[in-house]
Amino acid sequence: MPVYNAPVDETLFLLNDVFNIAQYGHLPVFAEASPDIVKAILIEAGRFAEEQLLPLNQSGDVQGCRFDNGKVSTPEGFKEAYRILVENGWPGLITDVEYGGQGLPRVLNAAFTEYMVSANMAFALYPGLSLGAYEAIALHGTDEQKQLYLPKLSSGEWTGTMNLTEPHCGTDLGLLRTRAVPDDDGSYRITGTKIFISAGEHDLTENIVHLVLARIEGAPEGTKGISLFITPKLLPGSGEANGVSCGSIEKKMGIHGNATCVMNYENAKGWLLGAENGGLKAMFTFMNEARLAVGLQGLALSEIACQNAANYARERLQGRSISGVKEPDKPADPIIVHPDVRRMLMNCRAFNEAARALIVWTALKASIAIYSQDKDERRRASDHMALITPVIKGVLTDTGFANTVAAQQIFGGAGYIAETGMEQYVRDARIAMIYEGTNGIQALDLVGRKLAHKGGRALMGLFGEIDGFLQDNADDEALAPFTAPLKAARDDLEKATGWLMSNAMSKPDNAGAASTDYMHLTGLVILGLMWGLMAKTASEKLGEGAGDKAYLENKLITGRYFMQRLLPETSAHLARISAGAGSMMALPAEAF
Repeated sequence: MPVYNAPVDETLFLLNDVFNIAQYGHLPVFAEASPDIVKAILIEAGRFAEEQLLPLNQSGDVQGCRFDNGKVSTPEGFKEAYRILVENGWPGLITDVEYGGQGLPRVLNAAFTEYMVSANMAFALYPGLSLGAYEAIALHGTDEQKQLYLPKLSSGEWTGTMNLTEPHCGTDLGLLRTRAVPDDDGSYRITGTKIFISAGEHDLTENIVHLVLARIEGAPEGTKGISLFITPKLLPGSGEANGVSCGSIEKKMGIHGNATCVMNYENAKGWLLGAENGGLKAMFTFMNEARLAVGLQGLALSEIACQNAANYARERLQGRSISGVKEPDKPADPIIVHPDVRRMLMNCRAFNEAARALIVWTALKASIAIYSQDKDERRRASDHMALITPVIKGVLTDTGFANTVAAQQIFGGAGYIAETGMEQYVRDARIAMIYEGTNGIQALDLVGRKLAHKGGRALMGLFGEIDGFLQDNADDEALAPFTAPLKAARDDLEKATGWLMSNAMSKPDNAGAASTDYMHLTGLVILGLMWGLMAKTASEKLGEGAGDKAYLENKLITGRYFMQRLLPETSAHLARISAGAGSMMALPAEAF
């Protein structure tokens, strides 16, 4: 059975030392986030993941969900784990005190979600979308809707879902057919079918709050005519069944313990959320929350897969080191002595530590964007969130999946066997590259929308962050192994941006052909900045004689590996971007 140790110390290093959480004390949500409270919460979050969720991961995958006459039964142990989750107040960790939440910083929920997904991704998806539903109602709902739904979502008594996709309609929501007919009491009757609805039906809570995209009769065609509706499974107040049913659950590659549902709406009672024909704006509140959470899934599965691969590599005896015998008293050396095994382990570790820093950094920015009283500070944080969201979703899930495959490879044949758990991580991680907008769509969003928005203000802000770090540390010789590669990578990003500005407007296919490489180039540069910040902190603490010396030295070693072995990939991305779309689009369709 796989093991898991929640990276609490890593999270605390980032919060306390790298990003100095104390500097956010002017924001109201940090008022109760003292160092002792933060540490206690993270320790308990790790314990819940390790002790309650990890033991259910493989059994839940084997058992899967059961579907019987519209009802879904979750795997054995899930109901008890969910009860413990609710009793300990985890669903309300960051929700408003006004609605029964604890009102703590979003970064704590990011850490808790990472630990949960590492231990049991299928389980984590049940409460996972509730926060997005909460945020959408909190931002776009009426006072009555907030009072009705937010306390229940905050407590975990109810869960929430997001209903976009239809059998004929995925990314192109303009094709949506689900219709909404106004009723005399101000509600609407919703009719249509939605597919791929995570946690659309289950036995963990009595009620489920579905947020459903539909088109009101007479509304404009395309995305301009889409509205969003709150359509609960049971009608609040009466508890009567609404016209909402689960038609089936999907048989799928991974996350077997989570019910992915076909949802049927037959004259179901729904209430408009936000403005009429403003459904996409309201839903994007939910979708952006979900995309950040999915990016985090890439990190989380990379983390647990690589933890187990490292353990296996230290124990598995096979062959002798090419530089000389390392364990003469044993029949063979452990495979961790082999450079290629080290390559895979170091790739995983260097990514995981930087990706976690990016998640923490972005979660802190999210709190600034919401709560800061400084208009300029709030704007800069919002720009960051808009630019970084598709990068986190796309880069972290692409790389996270690749790392689960590498972890499986380290196990050799044993990695192909279900008992070790590695093949489950590969299967589970694969979905993260697809749902909440495929990674190709994330790349197009970055290149087609986010770069040009407000005259490229968000990207200029990112360059400002990088240039500020490079200027502040230009004379620090100890940081030269970090600043010099970061400067080269930053310049590659600037050249790629310039190429797109010069070549994409006249030939849009150039933007499409470059988009995935541009997204990964951007991601590498940002991860490089994260390593620069971590290295600076580790170097300073070592100079002061503070902290765990071995931990800090290992941090610098891992960071130098990233700078030497992974960050130079920016030049390959730049070369592919600069090649344009010519050879990519040259073959006629019938030649494929």
